Amino acid sequence: MGAINPALKPRLRRRSVFEYLAWVVCILLGLGILISVLTNPNFKWHVVARYFTHETIIRGLMLTIFLTLASMALGTVLGLVLAIMRSSSIKPVAATAGVYITLFRGTPVLVQLIFWFNIAALYPNLTIGIPFTDFSTAVDVNALMAPITAALVGLTLNEAAYMAEIIRGGFSAVGKGQIEAADSLGMSAVMKMRKVIIPQAMPSIIPATGNQVIGMFKETSLVSVLGVAELLQSAQLIYARTYETIPLLIVASLWYLVMTLLLSYPQAKLEQRYSRATSALPRRARRASRTEPEGIAR
Repeated sequence: MGAINPALKPRLRRRSVFEYLAWVVCILLGLGILISVLTNPNFKWHVVARYFTHETIIRGLMLTIFLTLASMALGTVLGLVLAIMRSSSIKPVAATAGVYITLFRGTPVLVQLIFWFNIAALYPNLTIGIPFTDFSTAVDVNALMAPITAALVGLTLNEAAYMAEIIRGGFSAVGKGQIEAADSLGMSAVMKMRKVIIPQAMPSIIPATGNQVIGMFKETSLVSVLGVAELLQSAQLIYARTYETIPLLIVASLWYLVMTLLLSYPQAKLEQRYSRATSALPRRARRASRTEPEGIAR
């Protein structure tokens, strides 16, 4: 066994005096803020504790989780379709997906939510039927586009535009040689997408999707402007009656923080899993170079 190359030995980093001083300053500053927050009677922590598990708050939290999961699931499916269209060699198909992505990424989510909630002003009634037949059904758009429906539609369509770009970025990470090998094997476009492109794109797609889930959970607070009784709207309904605005906003903020931390854990595990898979080969190569006999030329 050859001696370990000194260049491969881990180097210990010495901590400077400035770093220790920075730690002391940060700790003192954090303790000062914490003591101020806990001892200030205006925060009314007893009110926060009373409403933290209030029935209205928990009901709003459940609706927020539902909107997050439903919007992400539907948005991911639609985003996959858009990503495939955007990568298509057929120019009109790629252009249509590009216009959609540009439109929904280029306008604020709040504006989109309000637009879908008021879509009945443009199309009060729609007729759905089979062309050249008498089979048709009239749809009252005003009754159909209830606040929660408008919230789900708005969040889904907006999320689809972002997921389309994330998925398309994952597609572009697949080596060109892999696609050429699939073509040489005579794979159809569907089989090539299912067997080659999507599995190899997942390490790039999943971590970014985890960030989108966390962002979507916080983004659902925007639907409160539509009157949807999600977490923020539930807190607003309570403090509109009790006039305890700050404690109820703290309750909502704490729940957002707790759920964000809970969602961050599986995201970190997924990122760790896929980063381990992509870094396994370099580690094996380094290990082999360390155990290589000295006489072998490099």
